[in-house]
Amino acid sequence: MTHAIRFHQTGGPEVLRWEAVDVGAPAAGEVTVRHHAIGLNYIDTYHRSGLYPVPLPSGLGLEGAGVVEAVGEGVTEVVPGDRVAYAGGPLGAYAESRKLPAHRVVKLPAAISFEQGAAMMLQGLTAQYLLRRTYRVQPGDTVLIHAAAGGVGLIACQWAKALGATVIGTVGSDAKAELARAHGCDHPIVYTRENFTERVREITGGAGVPVVYDSIGKDTFMDSLRCLRPLGMMVLFGAASGPVPPFDLNLLNTLGSLYVTRPGIAAYTAKREDLVAMANELFDVVDSGAVRIEINQRYALKDAAQAHRDLEARRTTGSTILLP
Repeated sequence: MTHAIRFHQTGGPEVLRWEAVDVGAPAAGEVTVRHHAIGLNYIDTYHRSGLYPVPLPSGLGLEGAGVVEAVGEGVTEVVPGDRVAYAGGPLGAYAESRKLPAHRVVKLPAAISFEQGAAMMLQGLTAQYLLRRTYRVQPGDTVLIHAAAGGVGLIACQWAKALGATVIGTVGSDAKAELARAHGCDHPIVYTRENFTERVREITGGAGVPVVYDSIGKDTFMDSLRCLRPLGMMVLFGAASGPVPPFDLNLLNTLGSLYVTRPGIAAYTAKREDLVAMANELFDVVDSGAVRIEINQRYALKDAAQAHRDLEARRTTGSTILLP
């Protein structure tokens, strides 16, 4: 028997339970991974709270790194003993070991530690598709990244800077502003005392930005639209403050024929060749030193509820991992 965090009803962090589970042997096309580290991501709180409904009872977590213990029939991607990491479904990463489809795991380069792998896969792959595919950042672009001191934010700021962009980022405190600045954010805006729309217009000489990367949702969405230049793209990839309410689409025309998209990692990594290519690009920018993975919080896996409390209270910065 092994242990995992599971929940039988939606709600606050208190619904998370530490339970004994029987992993069993991997079926055809599956692998069993013994975790060395597990990633904590904001989307985990959406599953737990019911914002993103899942069948119950359920495991939790989308990201981990460890060693392949066993493979099912027909698996050719990895062999027992391989160091691997993964991000994306199915749920169940909050576990000492688990089974998952073999096509979802990628081999972890020797230069990348288990802790780095668990801390960067979901957030790093998210930054990859945001910057390289959803809106392909070009040298000379000025971009706005909300939650610039968060896990995705710190990676995206560094990566955008390495691509030759000028980076504007919103943060909630002076300490987070300094953290973002140290990771490539040219213009951190402390939103608790500054109007970020006005500041973006000031920084860009009134022109606005070609793209906004917004993981906050309800509280920032409408003002983010007003930061865009004509034909700009609003990229909504999260809802930390709640879902965006319905609005009149004609507003997009009024503000300059804007684009709005709601991307997700599942679609971008649905094909294994895309997943592997994205992961390799992520590994390369980390290995080169262009992007540093900041693991600023570590919790025991069985203390996942406290990790959720701290994450939702915005007491965390950078990446957070759970240790079995």
